[in-house]
Amino acid sequence: MTTAPTPVPTTLAATDLGGGAGASTTAARTTPAPTRRRGPLARLGGAWLATLPLLLFFVIGFGLPTVAIVIGAFTTSSDAEAGAGQFTFDNLTASVQGAYLTAMLSSLKLSALTALLATLIGLPIAQAVVTSRRGWLRQAVLTASGVLANFGGLPLAFAFVATLGNAGEITRLLHLTDHGWSLYTFTGLTIVYLYFLIPLMVLTITPALDGLRTQWREAAQNNRATTYQYWRHVALPILLPSLLGGFVLLFGSAFAAYATAAAMVGATVPLVSRSIADALSGNVLVGQGNLALALSLNMIVVAVLVMAVYLPLQRRSARWLS
Repeated sequence: MTTAPTPVPTTLAATDLGGGAGASTTAARTTPAPTRRRGPLARLGGAWLATLPLLLFFVIGFGLPTVAIVIGAFTTSSDAEAGAGQFTFDNLTASVQGAYLTAMLSSLKLSALTALLATLIGLPIAQAVVTSRRGWLRQAVLTASGVLANFGGLPLAFAFVATLGNAGEITRLLHLTDHGWSLYTFTGLTIVYLYFLIPLMVLTITPALDGLRTQWREAAQNNRATTYQYWRHVALPILLPSLLGGFVLLFGSAFAAYATAAAMVGATVPLVSRSIADALSGNVLVGQGNLALALSLNMIVVAVLVMAVYLPLQRRSARWLS
């Protein structure tokens, strides 16, 4: 009759195989102690806590006003004769008809034209700065671009009125009025917008130009490629996401600008931002506050579409130039 073998404890087996208690102690010491793994929520807790002030600012500064605009755009005005606060589509319908549609199309045209011109002019300026061997020139141009990109509103309008207005210094010196020049037109407003959009484009595209590696140009030269061929087949395809992203950013900046156009051209050039101000102040009709909210909602939709295009372009450009 056979008996089942008695199971040997792990520590005893280690002692028998290793030749004594010393091996058992060594085996026990080399066994790693179990570690407590932090869950994904615990790991993200510190990051979310650090960004909590920014999130609160975003909710208070942007979230609540957006909700108020959306609610007001779909309700009747409190100044209405009857049915105040009721749900309606009349505000949105009126915001895309007549003079308001003209103002929206004019704003889109002005923003697209100035963004395109600023992109085409800003790119060679930024390239000249990047390839310059004079460090002081790069610092001077970038510093000036940072200042001019944020120079707008009433000071910018006053500066252009004093220089290129009907009684401006340059206008009288060159007799521009004799040639049909007027600052208070669509063309004049385009020139004023370029004053701060071109520096903004220089600041936007300079990091992308810095990301172009010299090895790419050298490889193109070794393959007997001309400068035109290098830019056509190598540099511009790589810079295209950054250029499109810069164009979209300039478009959004021009589309949202208000103070400069309001102070300089007034109602001469119809713009949606000016239409919102007129509806809020009652310059055209009384009790059109919710119509102004509908116009603001249209601008928010355009801004969301702009950001929806800008962010993927920036991520794609970063993969190449990082």
